[in-house]
Amino acid sequence: MQQPVLVAVAHGSRDPRALHTVEALLERVRELRPRLDVRLGHIELNHPLLDHTLDRTAGAAVLVPLLLGRGTHVKRDLPAAAARAGHLRTRVAAPLGPHPLLVEALYERLVEAGWSAGSAVVLAAAGSRDPDSAADVRATADLLSERLGGVPVVAAYASGTTPSVPAAVRALAARGLHRVAVASYFTAPGRFAAASAAAAPGPSAAPLGAHPALARLVLQRYDEATAALAGPVAGPVGREQPREQPLELATA
Repeated sequence: MQQPVLVAVAHGSRDPRALHTVEALLERVRELRPRLDVRLGHIELNHPLLDHTLDRTAGAAVLVPLLLGRGTHVKRDLPAAAARAGHLRTRVAAPLGPHPLLVEALYERLVEAGWSAGSAVVLAAAGSRDPDSAADVRATADLLSERLGGVPVVAAYASGTTPSVPAAVRALAARGLHRVAVASYFTAPGRFAAASAAAAPGPSAAPLGAHPALARLVLQRYDEATAALAGPVAGPVGREQPREQPLELATA
């Protein structure tokens, strides 16, 4: 049976670097699995939009969110787009995080930026009003703290909820922790990532981008959803939400 198309779903951004970064990530995915049909769709701001990509897809498709956890996009927007594509058998994969592969990418980006052992870290994420979103960022912060040898890692947000990145930096300083780096929990450059980096008192890591671990994780989420898509179902497949529902990530 023909493999389902992998439709990677990016948020979209006015920053032109975001599209280039996502395209580079998908090139890594294609290198890892050359025979797989990998396509891109955006929720907003960039072309191709997700609906247009699905309109041009036939057979079966797995929508893999290039988003780092639960939020409105993962819980509502992607299932709604899949439902509109009535000509397809579809499955919405779990979002990318939290996951150890993301933590490995965060760690390497911090080291590249000049993080030194013992320095505290602010994990800067987009933020969401969905309470599950903040819980998922905190889970990633805990995993990153373990990876960094137990140094404090505080979750902070560019919008939607608190604390902000500057507030998190001040809170660490109040605890006597003045060596602070910012880890960028964004898939690509954009307004939120830039604002978070500007608040860093020390090293500021680049977004996750086309990191090899991220490409591997995209394929892992695709494989998990494909296995479910191939199972016995009644009628069209995959309008439900992903089983693992970890924060939406905006790069706008």
